[in-house]
Amino acid sequence: MNTFLGNDAHAHLLPDYSLDGAFDEMFTPDGVIRPHYEALLNVLSQMPREELQRRKQSADYSFLMQGITFTVYGRQEGTERIFPYDLVPRLVTGAEWDRIERGLTQRITALNLFLHDVYHEGKILSQGVIPREIVYSCHHFRRQMRGLQVPRNVYVAVAGTDLLRMSNGEYVVLEDNLRVPSGVSYMLTNRRIMKRTLPILFRNYGVRPIEHYTQALLSTLRSIAPEGRPEPTIVLLTPGVYNSAYFEHTYLARQMGIELVEGRDLVTHDNIVYMRTTAGLKRVDVIYRRVDDDFIDPLAFRSDSILGAAGLFNAYRAGNVTLGNAFGTGVADDKALYAYVPAIIRYYLNEDPILNNVETYLMTDKSQRQHTIENLDKLVVKAVGESGGYGMLIGPQSSQADREEFRRRIEANPRNYIAQPTLDFSRSPCLLEDGSVEPRHVDLRPYILYGDKVTIVPGGLTRVALRKGSLVVNSSQGGGSKDTWVLG
Repeated sequence: MNTFLGNDAHAHLLPDYSLDGAFDEMFTPDGVIRPHYEALLNVLSQMPREELQRRKQSADYSFLMQGITFTVYGRQEGTERIFPYDLVPRLVTGAEWDRIERGLTQRITALNLFLHDVYHEGKILSQGVIPREIVYSCHHFRRQMRGLQVPRNVYVAVAGTDLLRMSNGEYVVLEDNLRVPSGVSYMLTNRRIMKRTLPILFRNYGVRPIEHYTQALLSTLRSIAPEGRPEPTIVLLTPGVYNSAYFEHTYLARQMGIELVEGRDLVTHDNIVYMRTTAGLKRVDVIYRRVDDDFIDPLAFRSDSILGAAGLFNAYRAGNVTLGNAFGTGVADDKALYAYVPAIIRYYLNEDPILNNVETYLMTDKSQRQHTIENLDKLVVKAVGESGGYGMLIGPQSSQADREEFRRRIEANPRNYIAQPTLDFSRSPCLLEDGSVEPRHVDLRPYILYGDKVTIVPGGLTRVALRKGSLVVNSSQGGGSKDTWVLG
C-alpha cells in the first residue's frame, strides 16, 4: 500500500490518503491527480477543516429537518436513522457516462424482451439458451402472467442497476434491481443539498442536471396507461409508514403531484380499481407500486397480506389498470439468472454486452458448487432473492463458523445461492469526521426509465462503504451516499 502525501497545498487535507490495488477515482496509481478532480481538490484544500466540518454539519442538519431517514431491520439500538451523506462528490467524465448509458439501455431493452418471451412463447427456453429450471424454480416467476399482454410490452418501467468500477477502470454490472428499486430520492436530495453546499464549484464544473427525473418518471408511467385512458390517474402504492423507504415514497409522490396510497385506500369493483377520496371513489389507471408481488393482492398471492388490495390482479389481468413494474419482473433480477444476462443480450439483440457481468458461480452446477465450498474464505456468497446486504457471506471477512453455516445452507438449497469473487472495486475520496479526506469503496446505481423511450438521468446514487476497509455499501449495513456529478 502506498500512502499519498500530496503537495504542500493538499497535505493537510490528505494526511493518510493511501493508494492500493483498487482503482482510485481521484488519483492515478502513481499518485498523479486525475485532471477532472483538480479543481475539486484545490477548492477543498483551500477550506479550513473547520469550514469543511461546518458545511458537513449543515448538510446533515438539512437531512434531519427533511426527515431523510432509512430503517435498519433487526437492530436493537433503534431502527430509524439519518441517511449518512458524504460531502465530496464523485466525478464521472462525459465519455465514461456515455458508455454507461449505452450499456444500460442495451441491458434494459434485452431484459424486457426476455420477460415478454418467458411469459409467452418461451423461445429462449426451448432453444436451451437459458435452462428452464432456472426460470421455473425462481420464487418470483408468476405463472399467472403466462400469456397476459402487458401494455407496450413494458415489464420493467423503472430499474436501478448496480455498477462497480474495477481496477482497470472498467465499469461492470453487479446486479439488476427490477422489482421495486429504491434510492432515487437520495440521489435527488443529495444533489439539492450539494448545490447549496458547494454552489460555485458545482456551477463551474458544468454538471449535467438530474432534477427532471421525477417528471420523466411521471411521463414513463403515463406511457404505460391502459388504452383509452388519455389522462390517466396515477398513484404510488406504499406499504406504509414503517417501510424502510417510506421517505422516498412520500418524496416521489409529492414531486410528481400524484396521490400516495396504501392498500386500504384502494378498492376493486367489476375489475376496476378505485381509490377512496373525500369526494368518493376515483378510478385509478396506473399504479407505481413499491410493494412486492407477494403482498400486493391477498386473493392472488399471499392471503395473509394486509399491504395490498384484494382483486387488484384481476383488474390488472382485465387490462383496466397497469403497474410499474409489472408482476413477475423479479424472475429477471434473480441473482442466478443474472449469470445468463450476457447470453440474453446476445440472443435478443445480436450484440455483445457493452457492460460486462461479474464472474458468477451457480450452486446448481456441481463443479461450481464444489469449487465454492472449497474456497468460501475467498468468495462472496449471496442468497438469490435477498437485497440490502442481507443473506450474504463475505469470505475474507468471515469467521470459520460463518463459513460452516453457509456451507450447510448451500448444500441444503443450492438453487438459493450464487458465489462471486471478492472484488477490489473502486474507491472515492470521502470527508471524515476530523475534516481530512480518505478513500472509501463505492458503487454506482443509475436509474433507468423504460416506456415509450429509454431515459437515464446522468448520474445516479453513489453508495459508500463508510467504514474503513469495508466492501459493503448498503445503508442497512453501515454505508452512506454521495452526489454523482456527470461532467458536461
